[in-house]
Amino acid sequence: MSDHDDAHDEGGHDHDGGYEMPEREEFSHDPLGHAEVHGGMTVGELIEQYGHAGIGAADVHEAADIYAEMLADEDCTVFMSLAGAMVPTGMRKIVSDLIRDGYVDALVTTGANLTHDAIEAIGGKHHHGSEHHDEKTPREHDETLRDEEVDRIYNVYLPQEHFALFESHLREEVFPPLEEEGVVSIERLCRELGRANSEVNDAEGIEEDAGVAAAAYESDVPIYCPAVQDSVLGLQAWMYSQTSSFSLDALSDMTPLTDLAYDADKAGCLLVGGGVPKNFTLQTMLVTPGAYDYGVQITMDPAATGGLSGATLDEARSWGKLEKDARNATVLGDATIMLPLLVAAARERLD
Repeated sequence: MSDHDDAHDEGGHDHDGGYEMPEREEFSHDPLGHAEVHGGMTVGELIEQYGHAGIGAADVHEAADIYAEMLADEDCTVFMSLAGAMVPTGMRKIVSDLIRDGYVDALVTTGANLTHDAIEAIGGKHHHGSEHHDEKTPREHDETLRDEEVDRIYNVYLPQEHFALFESHLREEVFPPLEEEGVVSIERLCRELGRANSEVNDAEGIEEDAGVAAAAYESDVPIYCPAVQDSVLGLQAWMYSQTSSFSLDALSDMTPLTDLAYDADKAGCLLVGGGVPKNFTLQTMLVTPGAYDYGVQITMDPAATGGLSGATLDEARSWGKLEKDARNATVLGDATIMLPLLVAAARERLD
């Protein structure tokens, strides 16, 4: 070892009192800024300020940037997955407007979201509620709601008579046309539900928007609901099938969904929540030559739990679900907060 080498330690410090900058492969000069906020700023301007910051703010900025690029790319086929109680908690019109404005090419969602979507379309309403009562234990509070025939979804209430209205809607407007066809795909059920929601909403002059399934039907956007059995919609379909020739073929949706991915020049996905819709959307790329070029997910589950809902999109890259050079971002947070932010920021940039 030379005298020169001996005069330095591994950290680049010169024992003679000087300092020699170490070689840096990971570091690049990109100083952190500080977000500025002021009254009257737009959502897009706020998200741009997030880009000066770190941790979650930087992730939201990156996700908004990727989502806007995804929507602006005319060669990109956009898949959206929607899990969780997004419709009953007030996110319904955000999704239906995205569909109507051409920003969704295929929607993968839950039977629960479709159930609550239809209830609103035909005149039912969800209501502000409370997850607790000041003078009751949590159990007593929910027992009271049970006696009053009111279902609770966190801090949202839904009177049970709306499910009776929904059952009548299915038996009178949705299932009979499908019964004539016998065994149909789940996508076909969703399309017929959208038609019925749209027509009943219009015929009865319902004040509320016709909703997600109606928007998809009117815009010729397919809805896939791979776990439809796990919902009131699925329960009603099963009950109707017991006394008719109507039934559902779960595998028949795989072909058109795979064809859509196969024929896409480029593909992007917006994953809201996790569960079956997330995986069903991602796994499509396992049987196509390509993979997603863009990916944005919103989840409240950290990767450390080992569950699918918290799995990163970087992990999905290892499976071949995302291209190696795909742009992707994960936002950890409540989707009822994060989805409107991302959509508003992306729309502002597109406009």
